[in-house]
Amino acid sequence: MRKEVIADYFKGLQDSICRGIEAVDGGSRFKEDQWKRKEGGGGRSRVIVNGNILEKAGVNFSAVFGPLHPKMVKSLDIKEEVDFFASGVSIVMHPINPWVPIIHMNVRYFELSNGEHWFGGGIDLTPHIIIPEQAKWFHEQIKAVCDRFDKEYYPKYKTWADDYFFNSHREETRGIGGIFFDYIKAKTLEEKLANFEFVKAIGEAFVPIYSYLMQENAIRPFGEAEKAFQLLRRGRYVEFNLVHDRGTKFGLETNGRTESILMSLPPLASWDYMHNYSDYPLGLETQKLLVKGVDWV
Repeated sequence: MRKEVIADYFKGLQDSICRGIEAVDGGSRFKEDQWKRKEGGGGRSRVIVNGNILEKAGVNFSAVFGPLHPKMVKSLDIKEEVDFFASGVSIVMHPINPWVPIIHMNVRYFELSNGEHWFGGGIDLTPHIIIPEQAKWFHEQIKAVCDRFDKEYYPKYKTWADDYFFNSHREETRGIGGIFFDYIKAKTLEEKLANFEFVKAIGEAFVPIYSYLMQENAIRPFGEAEKAFQLLRRGRYVEFNLVHDRGTKFGLETNGRTESILMSLPPLASWDYMHNYSDYPLGLETQKLLVKGVDWV
């Protein structure tokens, strides 16, 4: 299976997700910014702002190639000089209504000129205010996708997400998790095709899952207390992305495209010194659930 086939699929996935989200939002459309990487390849960054439901959301596609950066060579413990090819779709959505959760998804493929190749990705949810029954529903949808391929995927990749999406400096998870996986390699073409089908299934689950959460929550009333807590939770999201997220740090350290990398950040966020969670009881309940290992299903 050629890498170009995988990249073409990811490009089509970007198209279908943008169409689906635009239809649900109903108030704005994605604006596209095409870019080229001087070392090789490029991408399409698409951002929607000031919609009916979404305040800021991005759906990025990229397919880049060239000599492997020294930092990547070191992290992968590669002894010889190699070229790389990488392609994928990355998504982050920040809604207006605090009851609509933030969502992130990434699906990607990486290939080296020495023959190594692997898939990675995942999907996770960051509610500003956790609604337990919706958290359960979200994890049920993800588990159902995983179970179609391997019953071990969901528990393994859920634990990986809990460990990865963790603000260790605050001892709290970024949200309610989901699944996260990386370096999923294959020894045979059959295994590679199966891994690709799994990645495709995750990508194609995005619109049905988030459309439901958008429509279910965008009509909920909210006031100043909910909005203030949303901004505080967005601040925690920013902290994770800038302090801990491997993709963000690696992209910025290796001359990645800054505008596309920082697309994940919300338009507004806040930091409250020594925040008193008892001022907003629903916020306190959310805070109690920001821990690893919650069995949502």
